[in-house]
Amino acid sequence: MDPVSLQQGNAALELLLNRRSCHHLEAPGPGAEALSLILQAGLRSPDFGHLRPFRFLAARDEGLDRLGAAMARAAIAAGKPEKVIARAPSMPHRAPLVLVVVASPREHQHVPAMDQLLCAACSVLMMQLAARALGYGGVWRSGWMMYDRHFHRELGLAESEQIVGFLYLGSPGARPPEPHPPEDPAAYLSWI
Repeated sequence: MDPVSLQQGNAALELLLNRRSCHHLEAPGPGAEALSLILQAGLRSPDFGHLRPFRFLAARDEGLDRLGAAMARAAIAAGKPEKVIARAPSMPHRAPLVLVVVASPREHQHVPAMDQLLCAACSVLMMQLAARALGYGGVWRSGWMMYDRHFHRELGLAESEQIVGFLYLGSPGARPPEPHPPEDPAAYLSWI
């Protein structure tokens, strides 16, 4: 079978090859049933030892205000410029639902912490793809707060935990940009 015929009619492959972030998100966001499916997809992340080295914090409605307030307090504690502090409370309101994905590595003799961190990071992409398959848009955001221990304390994270991403989800408010033109994978491939 040639590559063109492999792509045609293959919804899963089309989803992967056309993945893109959607920065303009509006209500409605995923409801309870859709969110459950999205989280189930996150649980399918490659997870050697089935350790489940992650957890998800969700914010919607008033939770977005609480998340924004936590972001503002962390910005103040971190000594960020006034412009950053002023912007922080509105940041979560860029989408009707925000998932904070936290790597929670566990001590394990065969599974290093790095593998567990990668598992948690993969869950973000799995959930973004599931949201897209359900007709929602999403964007995986990072930024200084992802690494800031003040912010981690605001969210009640343990010292061993690490945020691996903020997944903003909602209905596309504008047509997402077309994916970049296909690239030649051979440019990134070396054979051993």
